[in-house]
Amino acid sequence: VVELGAGDGALTRQLAGRGDALTAVELDPGRVAALRRSLGGRARVVQADMLRFRPDAPNVVSNVPFGITTPVLRHLLGQRAWSTAVLLLQWEVARKRAAVGGTTLLTASWWPWYEFGLAGRVPASAFRPRPSVDGGILVISRRAAPLVPPAQRGAYQRLVRDAFRGDRLQPVLGRVPPTPRRELAAHGIDAGARPRDLGPQAWAALHGATMARSGRRPALERVPGAR
Repeated sequence: VVELGAGDGALTRQLAGRGDALTAVELDPGRVAALRRSLGGRARVVQADMLRFRPDAPNVVSNVPFGITTPVLRHLLGQRAWSTAVLLLQWEVARKRAAVGGTTLLTASWWPWYEFGLAGRVPASAFRPRPSVDGGILVISRRAAPLVPPAQRGAYQRLVRDAFRGDRLQPVLGRVPPTPRRELAAHGIDAGARPRDLGPQAWAALHGATMARSGRRPALERVPGAR
């Protein structure tokens, strides 16, 4: 397990008692020294910036500082060594990243390679010092079988950015040849659809259809449950 932003060790001490190999990452040198004294040999404490540190374990946990949530997520999603991340974020941010009530640009950009789930709500009264909002637990899991080949990540993410520039998918669908466009309609994707309403399989199907125009692969990959 890697904990990003160990702080004073509220989570670190609980994790150290589980018996797993634990690396605690903290930037502040005073806190690093205090953690090393209190934890002894139960954890490896590393002085490093969580926005630069590359997790080298399958599991990542973090009570993410609310002010740097998006930079932390972008950094973490770009790393390859971990499989599961359990992150404590602001409640509304956790809901958005889990696509509760509609997806966002960031979540859609990474959906072919990760699953995002909302695991619970943490009341503001549980924090010291107490923030003005509740927290939410976001669980991110790397997909065993990506919905889009990793080599096409750049093209896929450009598609998502272009789609989110408008309220509807019409500009993006204009790149799709007629035959794949009819197939997309069978998945519930048409010019009236909104980017925020598409699920991960639908995004993968849309990407496959746009790639067909360049001749780089068949019009639509077989994406289970695409709609």
